[in-house]
Amino acid sequence: MKAAWWKMICIVLLLYTVIAGFLMEVPRLAILNESIRNLYFHVPMWFGMLLILGISVFYSIKYLQKPSIESDDMAVYAAHTGILFGMLGLATGMAWARFTWGAWWVNDPKLNGAAIAMLIYMAYLVLRGSLEDEQQRARISAIYNIFAFATLVPLLFILPRLTDSLHPGNGGNPGFSSYDLDSRMRMVFYPAVIGWGLLSVWITQLSVRLKKLQRRSEETLHRQVQA
Repeated sequence: MKAAWWKMICIVLLLYTVIAGFLMEVPRLAILNESIRNLYFHVPMWFGMLLILGISVFYSIKYLQKPSIESDDMAVYAAHTGILFGMLGLATGMAWARFTWGAWWVNDPKLNGAAIAMLIYMAYLVLRGSLEDEQQRARISAIYNIFAFATLVPLLFILPRLTDSLHPGNGGNPGFSSYDLDSRMRMVFYPAVIGWGLLSVWITQLSVRLKKLQRRSEETLHRQVQA
């Protein structure tokens, strides 16, 4: 119960995000209209993805410094969660693009960069699945994970700012905060960022615990077979 307080906060914040996100008033802007409510889901999911992928890299570095199965588990399952949030971010972004830009996918550097980043991380999963030796798999995938995160940052934040982009805050376009993220939207947006971030950590923790239970079950079964 002592460690459950932040999970309760996560639940409350996400419930608040969903309810307030659909029911509270939002600025009436041309083109965006009601689709601006997606700001409470699309953008915080990307923040959650960045948070958990950063945690994944932290544990990959920790593994390279001092190899342990716990560090490897945290690195890989944090990456799993990051990929999940990245795919949700792409899906919500495509839905938003359909109503604001007129197509599910447009030739936008940030969209293309996000898709490339997800492919790089999916290759991380393929790499892990192709190696049988546990120590070799953990070591090589840890190195690749650092490389993957190093490419994520320029793909999402640097290249879109250097080229023409439809996304706010990129390619000369003003960011949301500069012209339409008023006090009403901030009341939902900031809790949404915290809520989705906490959810990414929670999902990762559950995945790691399930893996530990599976490993213990396999070890128990192996001992019974040997007996």
